[in-house]
Amino acid sequence: MTSIDRRSALLAGAGAVAASALATSCSDGRAAPAPPAAPTPPARSASPAPAPRRLPGQPAQITHGPRDRDLVALTFHGHGDPAIATAALTEAERVGARITVLAVGSWLDRYPHLARRILDGGHELGNHTQRHLGISQMSEAEAYAEIADCAERLRRLTGSIGTWFRPSRTKDATLLVTRLAARAGYPHVLSYDVDSLDFTSPGALAVVRNVTGQIRRGSVVSLHFGHADTVTALPALLDDLQRRGLRAVTTTELLI
Repeated sequence: MTSIDRRSALLAGAGAVAASALATSCSDGRAAPAPPAAPTPPARSASPAPAPRRLPGQPAQITHGPRDRDLVALTFHGHGDPAIATAALTEAERVGARITVLAVGSWLDRYPHLARRILDGGHELGNHTQRHLGISQMSEAEAYAEIADCAERLRRLTGSIGTWFRPSRTKDATLLVTRLAARAGYPHVLSYDVDSLDFTSPGALAVVRNVTGQIRRGSVVSLHFGHADTVTALPALLDDLQRRGLRAVTTTELLI
């Protein structure tokens, strides 16, 4: 099956809801209406998820990994319609790719089963604040609550606060947010060096061009679950990585 055929199949599998993605982007302050809540998930696995790790030699805010290995990290902001999230996870797993999902806490409240789905697929799960608001403009108490509340959801669902924290509606964390993340248990804040701009809904081909035109060894790519263009672009994007000899791994695998 060609990349184009797979893109069509993915979009059909995600259904009409995928074509009208419901996520809120990290750069757009407008809130989208929430889709219906998912049914109650099965009980959490007894084994806890991985926890954050302090990585010696790495800065408090990380934008990319080593440039001397054929590895990259595809990181997805976890928000929006679960059909798109499931389709994206399935496509990554088709080629053995592993991704990092930075989940919004309110999204996990609506779709708690996705936490286990992500981890059981061999992927990585982290914290993208509780409500996905502009954390850089918040007071210290408000910003800390955004981080800690999402961490509590992750711990309740998986036994861990997640492996990484990424601030909401900004690429780079302020010094205050970096300090608050460390207080909440995250030694590093995860940024990125490649922005797919998928949250602007530029079309699947533009998403592929945005990533493939910038990505290189060690890159950390920002993508979003909540946009149809993203899931439609994934087959061609993953095929391009394979042609270049780049392997998509979790962020922790990229950095250790």
